Amino acid sequence: MTTVLVVEDEPAIADAVVRRLRSEGFEARSVGDGKQAVELCRTTKPDLVVLDLMLPGLDGLEVCRRIQADRRVPVVMLTARDDETDLVIGLSVGADDYVTKPFSPRELVARIRAVLRRVDYAAEGVVLRHEGVSLDPATRLVRLDGVQVHLTPTEFDLLAHLLGRPGVVFRREQLLADVWGYADGAGPRTVDSHVRALRRKLGEDVVRTVHGVGYGLGQVS
Repeated sequence: MTTVLVVEDEPAIADAVVRRLRSEGFEARSVGDGKQAVELCRTTKPDLVVLDLMLPGLDGLEVCRRIQADRRVPVVMLTARDDETDLVIGLSVGADDYVTKPFSPRELVARIRAVLRRVDYAAEGVVLRHEGVSLDPATRLVRLDGVQVHLTPTEFDLLAHLLGRPGVVFRREQLLADVWGYADGAGPRTVDSHVRALRRKLGEDVVRTVHGVGYGLGQVS
């Protein structure tokens, strides 16, 4: 069973996340301060850490630095701020993804699953490729014809999901559930807007539309 440590000082949020994780088949526990989080990571060795940026004592960035110094562990960072500098720093000290508050536990679980899939690909040394596009889950780098392309974390996850299953056509509702963690029928235009962003950055043909069905890569019909 995959183990998740939730580091969050707001009990209501921590409890909601832990309950959701357990209902999804994870083994989860929570802790409310940074120092104890570092100690628990050393003794219990969780498979993934959900880490709040704003913590009493050690803040989330310092916690991330310390636990990554001990061993590489996937981290999904929670932040109440949407400041690009904070997010870039968080990713630079070892966070794999971030979720901005307020968020739904369903969305967070989807992001956690996406990070764990990338970790599995990285452990296998798999680089995903399609028509000049390459995606390296280990380094989170995307290249088009050898030139690095910057994607947002959600764009990255959507592209990785599609690249990992070439030829498969996904309905918008499937992508919302798998990548965003949304319930069926919620916000299909979210998928469309991210597909448009990928096409702007990687080319109009990188994600193909199957009219009346959804999106896919490769030879889809």
